[in-house]
Amino acid sequence: MSEILANPVESLFKAPLMAEQERMVEAILFASSEPVSLTELKARLPHGSDPAEALVHLRKRYEGRGVYIAKVGDAWAVRTASDLGVVMQKETVETRKLSRAAVETLAIVAYHQPVTRAEIEEIRGVSVSRGTIDLLIELEWIRFGRRRMTPGRPVTFVVTETFLDHFGLESARDLPGVKELRAAGLLDNRPAPTDMPDLGEDADPDIEEAGDEDQSELFED
Repeated sequence: MSEILANPVESLFKAPLMAEQERMVEAILFASSEPVSLTELKARLPHGSDPAEALVHLRKRYEGRGVYIAKVGDAWAVRTASDLGVVMQKETVETRKLSRAAVETLAIVAYHQPVTRAEIEEIRGVSVSRGTIDLLIELEWIRFGRRRMTPGRPVTFVVTETFLDHFGLESARDLPGVKELRAAGLLDNRPAPTDMPDLGEDADPDIEEAGDEDQSELFED
């Protein structure tokens, strides 16, 4: 009787079976976004539980599985098996909207190719940044065409097969009409240059372009 009175709590509450303690520890670790210490596990489990022993059994049960019970400092957590890291990777595609300058430049090249930078600027009515041209080339939507047989031999630009494929076009002839493009606000209403002979689209390997300051904002937020 004296032993019962000395330990009244232990006599009234019996610890759950070890299998049940494992389930409790497992649930706590899965639900926690941070590693859980042994002290915290003991405080959350029913009186008389042994979370340290439960962890031993739980770790064995998770051996060879997709996740395992990892010790992180003085705490414990559920972690993905290291050899499965590759399947947990996810590629995302970030969609960004081209700036108005880039859209207008691209449209002018598509509708007036082969076209020089000076002609693009004449149609737009404003200068064209080197950064805008570089961006469209980087996207593989335009490329260098032949040089014009005019003073200075300016380089021309033409659209690429990548551009046609992206917009589901068989050729540049399948583009919407210029009137439709202007109605959508993508082209200036200025008339196109009249001295734009078609010299073909073969690239000149020795093309170099006079530089200017890069455009600081190529995309709209």
